[in-house]
Amino acid sequence: MIYIFDTCAFITLFENFYSKRFPSLWEKFDNLIDQQRIISVREVKNEIQRKRKETRLTIWVKNHNELFPIPLNNELKFVVEIFKVQHFQALIRKKEQLEGTPVADPFVIAKAKVQNSCVVTQEIEKKNAAKIPNICKHFKIDCINIEDFMQREDWKF
Repeated sequence: MIYIFDTCAFITLFENFYSKRFPSLWEKFDNLIDQQRIISVREVKNEIQRKRKETRLTIWVKNHNELFPIPLNNELKFVVEIFKVQHFQALIRKKEQLEGTPVADPFVIAKAKVQNSCVVTQEIEKKNAAKIPNICKHFKIDCINIEDFMQREDWKF
């Protein structure tokens, strides 16, 4: 299984699982990266770099540029499909439109759809919301949180 990580999934890992306290977690995480089973998208990198000062996460992102590729044409086409659903147009808020700030969600979802992989996010499905789990459910894309990811990989600490 390939996992497409959303911004909040990376933030959760880096803010809650310190490498000195959880070395086996980070070893397993790095192994999945080496196997190209954990990837993301360029817009996640942009969100992380825009929102964060120099942190463990921003430094890590700079050193893992290969995990954040630009979207492929078929991914861009699927982003269009997402926004054809009027309700899902709320993914990009007015503030983000006006400021031109990065929005990763549709690109994360599109990469997962095109690659038949799984989205990893900490967002929670909410009724009638334009959240990643809602959109994944609509398009029948596998979507889990960090804890479910660790369970699927059978990580025990």
